[in-house]
Amino acid sequence: MATIPIAGAPNGAELPARAVGSDEEEAFPIPIASVEEEFYEEDDEDGEEEDNEGQESGADEGADWDVSSVFDEWLAQSTEPVVFGPEEDAVTAEEGRNLRDLLRSVGEARFIEETLHAGAFTAKKLLTAFGVRPPFFLDGSPDMAYLPLLGMAITRDLRARQKLTQYNTLDDVVKLLKGSSNIIVLTGAGISTSLGIPDFRSKGSGLYSRLEGLGLSDPQEVFDLDVFREDPTIFYSIAGRILPTVDRISPTHAFIELLQRKNKLLTQYTQNIDNLEIKAGINPEKLIQCHGSFASASCVQCGHKVPGETIFPDMIKGIVPKCGTCLKHDANNCNNNKVGKKRKRGRGSGEGAPGDYRRKRYDESSDDECGDDIPQAGVMKPDIIFFGEQLPATFNKRLVDHDRALCDLFICIGTSLKVAPVSEIIGILPPHVPQIYISKTPVTHVSFDVELIGSCDDVVAELSRRAEWELKHDMIPEGQEKVKIRLEEGSASRWIFGEGEKGEGEGE
Repeated sequence: MATIPIAGAPNGAELPARAVGSDEEEAFPIPIASVEEEFYEEDDEDGEEEDNEGQESGADEGADWDVSSVFDEWLAQSTEPVVFGPEEDAVTAEEGRNLRDLLRSVGEARFIEETLHAGAFTAKKLLTAFGVRPPFFLDGSPDMAYLPLLGMAITRDLRARQKLTQYNTLDDVVKLLKGSSNIIVLTGAGISTSLGIPDFRSKGSGLYSRLEGLGLSDPQEVFDLDVFREDPTIFYSIAGRILPTVDRISPTHAFIELLQRKNKLLTQYTQNIDNLEIKAGINPEKLIQCHGSFASASCVQCGHKVPGETIFPDMIKGIVPKCGTCLKHDANNCNNNKVGKKRKRGRGSGEGAPGDYRRKRYDESSDDECGDDIPQAGVMKPDIIFFGEQLPATFNKRLVDHDRALCDLFICIGTSLKVAPVSEIIGILPPHVPQIYISKTPVTHVSFDVELIGSCDDVVAELSRRAEWELKHDMIPEGQEKVKIRLEEGSASRWIFGEGEKGEGEGE
């Protein structure tokens, strides 16, 4: 029987590596979920006393510690590689790899038996095998307190996509491009940065970095639906900066359109709101604008829709655009309502509170001079998806009901994959579908088959050259020198493009 060496096991023991579904009979351990129940049942009596004390003292039920959500947040912070110090009780990198391999070879139940139940590891130490640092708020707790988080870490690891080891080189990518006929392309802001359009998260140059001076607790609040409803002036104070004023496309846009012309593009899913995919010539039936676009705008009150450019002049001036339909309705109501109490102006009792000031400031800018019983004219909002809004229904329907079964290649370009649910496309596709990543910065929370790291435009130009496809674009002049390419040290499939040097492209 094959074994996997685990340095942390008692007396240097080796754990047996058995295949999932082995016919060998043995007693399976109690599942983690059952152990969690047992752990919390033991604490029920104390918990009831604490609850009673809380009720007697008037404690709010909302203050109860939601274990699941706390662990969810802690796990969400563990997407980047964690380096454990020598003073920490953690497994080594090699032990971690061996333990994760063991999990996949024998399954969750037997993994728990051969590690926890065998006394080889504590739950706290086993967490580190999955890149999770034991939470500080569990310091001093019994080891069973770590079981819920361990169970979540194991589930995350089992669900994570595994790299297809047969794909590693640029030649492999070119063969996939030429041999595939149903390619899904997922794009982010990185495909437009060469046009001078900023991305969102790059330090210093990204949009969120530029918005830090607004005094918000998080620059992403600019695109928060609740914040917009409370005070649309926050969004419109910066809206002019993000309007799609560029009247050209990048070589990467042209590359995706080239895939379409070669009858290889199944669907492009874009997170961009600049609408440049339409300008590039992508068939709307093959395009899912996951986060909407500036192509249209709608009234948040009555739903009246107008072409996006209708509100562009107000956006450029930083003015909150009002709905023409609502204004006409309000005007009619004003004419019919002879007596009305004027709206109160000023900051009132909330003066000095930033939240109240924003809310009052917007009320002050209202054109509505009618009584309080007359509804205020609706605000026009570009049809871009804010945080807190549902993605268009076509996103899930197209992906699950159509594309998932047909896709034979997935290419992710110019996105850090930080925003769900778009980032979850990777896990929805069948595991046998090859996945390629193209961006200037690698990601660590997803296992792609081949990573091409550098300027998106440089990468697609080189792929087109190797595929002997003609990619015409004025940003790719004829006779341009090939970008220098090298394989990243320690990796079999991450290729680095450029680094500021031009020269002969290095082969695989």
